[in-house]
Amino acid sequence: MKKLLEKWYSFLLTGILMTGLLASCSKKEPVDTLVYNATIYTVDSSFSTAEAMAIHHGKIVAVGTTDDLFKAYDAKERINANKQFVYPGFIDAHGHFTGYAIDAWKVDLTGTHSFEEMMQKVQEAGPTIHTEWMYGRGWDQNDWTEKQYPDKRLLDSLFPNRPVLLKRVDGHAALVNQAALQRAGIDEHFKIASGEVVLKDGKPTGILIDKAMEYVDALIPKPEGKEAMKYILDMQRVCLSVGLTGVHDCGISMHEFEWLEKLNKDDDLKLKLYVLMSDSLPYYDYWMKRGPYHTPALTMGGFKLYGDGALGSRGACLKHAYHDREGWNGFLLSEPAYFEKIAHQLIGSPFQMCTHAIGDSTNQHILKTYAAVLKGKNDRRWRIEHAQVMDKSDMHYFSDFSIIPSVQPTHATSDMYWAPNRLGAHRMQYAYAYQPLLQTNGWLPLGTDFPVEDMNPRNTFYAAVFRKDAKGFPEGGFQTEHALSRMDALRGMTIWAAKAAFQEKVRGSLEVGKAADFILYDTDLMQCKPEDVLKARVISTYIDGVEVYNASGS
Repeated sequence: MKKLLEKWYSFLLTGILMTGLLASCSKKEPVDTLVYNATIYTVDSSFSTAEAMAIHHGKIVAVGTTDDLFKAYDAKERINANKQFVYPGFIDAHGHFTGYAIDAWKVDLTGTHSFEEMMQKVQEAGPTIHTEWMYGRGWDQNDWTEKQYPDKRLLDSLFPNRPVLLKRVDGHAALVNQAALQRAGIDEHFKIASGEVVLKDGKPTGILIDKAMEYVDALIPKPEGKEAMKYILDMQRVCLSVGLTGVHDCGISMHEFEWLEKLNKDDDLKLKLYVLMSDSLPYYDYWMKRGPYHTPALTMGGFKLYGDGALGSRGACLKHAYHDREGWNGFLLSEPAYFEKIAHQLIGSPFQMCTHAIGDSTNQHILKTYAAVLKGKNDRRWRIEHAQVMDKSDMHYFSDFSIIPSVQPTHATSDMYWAPNRLGAHRMQYAYAYQPLLQTNGWLPLGTDFPVEDMNPRNTFYAAVFRKDAKGFPEGGFQTEHALSRMDALRGMTIWAAKAAFQEKVRGSLEVGKAADFILYDTDLMQCKPEDVLKARVISTYIDGVEVYNASGS
C-alpha cells in the first residue's frame, strides 16, 4: 500500500511540475498595443514588410507575423488594421510650422487666379481683420493671366489710410500700399543691399523684394501668449491629420521657441519638432552658452540662414543673368564674409548650419564656405536647404564634404510652369535635380517648405516619384530623369528626414527599440496607380504608440 501511495504521489508531483512548466513556457509577454492584420512598411535597411508589431511604453518591441506576435504577446489593446497600410510617421524635413501657425489671422491669397481676384479677397476680408494693419499671404503672379508684378494703385484707392502688406507665396516679396510705405519710411530714394524697392517712372510700385520687405513686415502686429499658442495647437491638429508626426521648423524666433517650450512642458506638444533658430547674432550668443535643447517632442539643433531669395521673385542669386531679365543676377542676402563668420563660429559647436540656397551662385558660395571649415568627410550634417538650381561642376561638394541637400519635390511641380523662362534650357538641366543630388549624397531628406507648398506628404510623394502636380500635369511628367523611386521617396519622408536631424536611431522607421510613431493609411503607396496617391487618406496617426488623430473623429 505504501509503495502504491508513493507511486501515486510521484505521478501527481510530475503532473504538477509539467503543468507549471507548460504554463511557464506558454506565458505571454505583456505589451500595451498589438497592431495586426496590416501591411507594415518598416523602412528598415532592407525595406522589409511585416504583418504586425507590438508596442510597449511607446516603443516598438517586436515586428513580425500576426500569428507569431499573437503567440508571444498579451496586449491591452489590439488594433486590427483590416488589411490597411502602416508607414512610419511622415517627417517634413523643411517647413515653417510655428510661423504658419501664428499667421492664422492673415487673409489667405493662395490659389488666386488674377490680381483682381486677390483684391476682391482683401476687400471682403477688411471688416473681419480687427487690427489696424491688413495682412495677407499666398499670391503668385505666375499663376495669373498677367504675369507681371502688380502695382499699388488699386490698393491705395481701396485702403487710402489703412496700411496693407500682402506677401507673395514664397515670403520673399510683397505688395504694400502707400500707407504702409510711409509707416516704414520707404520712398523712391530708399536703398538697401540685398533687397529691392521696385520703381516705375521713378516712383515705388509697392513691390518690395526680400530685405526691403522686412522693413514693413517688422511693423505687423503678431499674436501673443494664449492666442499664439492656440494657433500653434490648431496647426498641430492639421499636421497630424495628414500623417505628419514630425516637422523640422526652419527659422524661428526666441519668442516662438518659448511658446513651444511652454507647450512642451505642459505636455500639449504631441508633434515632434526639430527646431532651427533664425539667423540672429544674439541667438548665436545665447545658444552657444546654453547648448542644444533636447526632449522627446522638442529639439533645438541648429540655425537657419538665408543665402538668397526665391526664383519666382527673381531674388535667387545666379551665376549668369536671368533669362527673362537682362542684366539681372539676383543677390545674396548677406555679404560672403558673414556666412564665413557664422560657419567658423558653428564648426566649434554642436549645432547644424542650414542655409537656404536657391540660385547656382548661392549654392556654389555656401558649398565652398562649408567646405572651407568642414575640411573633408564628416558627420556634422550641415545642410543646404532647397539646393534648387545647381551647376553640375559644384555637385561634388556634397559627397566630398558630407553636405546634405534638403529638398522639396513640390517646388519642382509648382515652378515648372515658369522656371524655364527664368533660367533658360541650359540651367534647367540641373534645376530641381533630385536624382543627381541623391546619387552624389546617398540619401535625401524631403520636405514641403509649407506654407509655400501644401504640407500633405502624399503630394510630396507624388511630385517626387511622378514629377506631376496635383492636376496630373504634365501627362508624361516634368524632367522625369530627376524623379525618385517610390522606395527612395518614402525614405526621404521618414528615415532620411530623421537622419537629417540626427534622429535616425530613435525614429523614422518601424524597428525594435524605436518610437512607435506611425500612421494607418488607406493606400499602398508602393503599389497603387499614380492617380490614387492623390486620393490617399490617413485613417489614424500614432505618436509614441498613442493615437493622436482619427479620421472618424473618435
